Amino acid sequence: MGIKNRLISMSFLQFFVWGAWLITIANYWFGTKQWEGTQFGLVFGTMGIASLFMPTLTGIIADRWINAEKLYGILHILYAGVLFYLPQVADPSTFIYVMLLAMCFYMPTISLSNSISYTSLKLNNNDVVKDFPPIRVFGTIGFIVAMWITNLTGNKATEYQFYIAGIAALLLGFYAFTLPKCEPQRLTKENASLTETLGLEAFKLFGSYKMALFFIFSMFLGGALQLTNAYGDVFLDEFKHFPKYADSFVVEYSTIIMSISQISETLFILAIPFFLKRFGIKQVMLISMLAWVLRFGLFAFSDPVQGLWMIILSCVVYGMAFDFFNISGSLFVETNTEPKNRSSAQGLFMMMTNGFGAILGSFTSGWAIDKYFTKTFNNTTELSAYLQTEESNTLMSEFIKNHGITVSADGVFNNPIFMKDWHSIWISFAVYALVIAIAFAVLFKHKHNPEEVENVMH
Repeated sequence: MGIKNRLISMSFLQFFVWGAWLITIANYWFGTKQWEGTQFGLVFGTMGIASLFMPTLTGIIADRWINAEKLYGILHILYAGVLFYLPQVADPSTFIYVMLLAMCFYMPTISLSNSISYTSLKLNNNDVVKDFPPIRVFGTIGFIVAMWITNLTGNKATEYQFYIAGIAALLLGFYAFTLPKCEPQRLTKENASLTETLGLEAFKLFGSYKMALFFIFSMFLGGALQLTNAYGDVFLDEFKHFPKYADSFVVEYSTIIMSISQISETLFILAIPFFLKRFGIKQVMLISMLAWVLRFGLFAFSDPVQGLWMIILSCVVYGMAFDFFNISGSLFVETNTEPKNRSSAQGLFMMMTNGFGAILGSFTSGWAIDKYFTKTFNNTTELSAYLQTEESNTLMSEFIKNHGITVSADGVFNNPIFMKDWHSIWISFAVYALVIAIAFAVLFKHKHNPEEVENVMH
């Protein structure tokens, strides 16, 4: 097997082991386990916490002591072990700590997979700029395939989503040991300071108003990404509580519908060069922010029948919202930092989006949804009025039975029923993205230079 095909297999599995549960874990948390919403925000926050220090730590280890492909394999095997243990956890607080451990093993493998690809391509005299993007696209395909498998096997709300990811991670871990050797480069100077050794010089970029502003907006946009990952699939799945939507394709195959977002992502990656050359980095980033407004706004007014087109369009828009900021943001860092700091500056960009941004989005959204956007029903009268349907009695009977709730003679529940006000949730998220977009347009100053974009992309 040629080196490109071997790297394609690695990239496919790299994101398969994430996509098997990332979009569907909310169904497991709220549906199967019936745990509360505030703590669920912490689940996605574990990715941010792990991203704050693990990529840097593993980068130092790979740079000084252990072959990158071996470290990569070890991390995936450890990740698989934690995934196999997750279904055994019966307490939400413990689940969060175990998930944090899983993310400490998984998150650094994203950057390591890039490093392995770059090194392997160079060792085989391939053009990294030309050959890497098609390899990376298979990562997104792997994510999509994992989502489809989890949904079509009926496991989007079961513990088997973790087993699917765990088996693939174990396979990838052992496969990694067969990849070309990526030996430690030991590029750090012997007399380097601790700051240089840890790659912390990039933090000096906060001394520049322009760069500091960019990183702050990166953090806020990183928060928006976590909102859609955490709640998109469970939003579609909860339409099953309404009889007129219960048997719709969207409810039964919500994860497949959500995978349109990833399919869109692969297409918009191809459109980025045109948009960057035509409109410039700032305008493309602004387009991304406005796309987030559209993404959330369409969800707010959609439903699986008359509003199905809104759901689909929202998923299509996701590709623009996600890729336009991440790619153009990375390009902005590349063109506005010195060569000696570019790698660490890219790491800082990732830390602000996947680290601080993820923590901001996950923790804040979980708290806000639980406090302001969750409706509580204590009796059949309240629930019937909310459902507003002639079939509500049948629905209530099934809903109450599935949740193990008993009803007294006068219709009072022994435990309250909680349902999320998704319309208000998505509207608030859309307003959040709109405020960021307006502030970015006013505060961030950057002049478009077509030659600058051309030089970096080629």
